[in-house]
Amino acid sequence: MRDIHIDTVDHTPRPIVAITNDYPDGFRIPPHCHRRGQLISGATGLVVMTTPHGTWVMPPQRGMWIPPGAVHNVRIVGAVRMHSLYIEPEAAQGMPDHCQVVGIHGFMRALIVEAFELPLEYPLSGRPGALMELLGHEIARLTALPLSLPYPRDERLAALCRRFMTAPNIHETIDDWSGALGMSRRAFTRLFRRETGLSFVGWRQQACLLSALPHLAAGTPVTAVAMDLGYENPAAFTIMFKKAFGLAPLAYLGLRGVPGTVDIPAQAAAMSPKLRSIDAP
Repeated sequence: MRDIHIDTVDHTPRPIVAITNDYPDGFRIPPHCHRRGQLISGATGLVVMTTPHGTWVMPPQRGMWIPPGAVHNVRIVGAVRMHSLYIEPEAAQGMPDHCQVVGIHGFMRALIVEAFELPLEYPLSGRPGALMELLGHEIARLTALPLSLPYPRDERLAALCRRFMTAPNIHETIDDWSGALGMSRRAFTRLFRRETGLSFVGWRQQACLLSALPHLAAGTPVTAVAMDLGYENPAAFTIMFKKAFGLAPLAYLGLRGVPGTVDIPAQAAAMSPKLRSIDAP
């Protein structure tokens, strides 16, 4: 079914409810949560999701798992036809209790397409029931992708992270942050790893990468993105990007040079003096 809100069909007596919704570039969905778990995917555009605990970025041809009850807000970059599978909590047992971006392989994509051809109250027996049961099994097997950024619970540290995400720069240092908090370098590094599970350098790099994705998807040139993040040249940024994701930026987003990916026309993007990046909580 298309362009309906889950609340209108949440009561449907089926373990999985399949809905599609079209969202324009720049659309924002305010903080909300669902009783069911949700797996979203899309062929075009990019989805940025933020919770009090972190940020996740879903490029085209990938998916995102949102567990039942997780409060989240969403920003759309580029037009997105969002495919959503809403899963009853009992049927979602065994799924992660945290949000994550996942890979959507060809077989899974084919199952999702078939699911949207079924009526909302599909028969529980026969091919429809077997198809949706198989879909549930495959959802549990999806591979998590490194497209998340954890936020600390310590409010002093979280404030610095939120500030960084408004104008990310690869050259900010441990000394900059520890000095702002009035902490020793050693105490800061321990606190940062305890709160985020990452080193400061690892978190900073991940923050810059995820900040870059919405701008690249919107058509901002790689050179401009790299310069705004503080890289001396686009080659240095591309090397870091390929090391993290295995492909150059435009290829990773399906914008250039990868057979079998969707060609998404680059859109003109006005450049600001600094990247105004992923929404911080």
